[in-house]
Amino acid sequence: MLKKSKMEVYALGQYIPMSAHKARRVIDQIRGRSYEETLIILELMPYRACYHILKLVYSAAANASYNLGWNEGNLVISKAEVNKGTNMKKLKPKARGRSFPIKKPTCHISIGVKDISINEYVKINYLRGFKKTNWKQKSTDITYYDNSEEIWDKK
Repeated sequence: MLKKSKMEVYALGQYIPMSAHKARRVIDQIRGRSYEETLIILELMPYRACYHILKLVYSAAANASYNLGWNEGNLVISKAEVNKGTNMKKLKPKARGRSFPIKKPTCHISIGVKDISINEYVKINYLRGFKKTNWKQKSTDITYYDNSEEIWDKK
């Protein structure tokens, strides 16, 4: 039985000080593109959100190459999403003892990369769930081979 592989590497940035709407317009441009193409796009776009997203793309690629040994040339941005975070609230003093609320939005950005050179489907043994596993084996069989062509077992 073949099952689709779900091997992805993530980088998560939390509490980034910008609105989720502004970060989403940049994320929509890079979703599904290759790693090198994403770097070029992010370096040339004139938005403030590109800096934070560029750092996360670098981090996801570094995680993939360090933890799993993937080549950065084969990486594709498979998942990119932006979620709304909490609002930072402050009060700005105004005339006559009044105050004016300042709300600064934050967002959470997650970038997932996938290696396209790896086979997408993995072979699964469908009888694996029916087999009994015997974790505690009382004796182990070890076979020793000697140069004198004699085979002997040890239990």
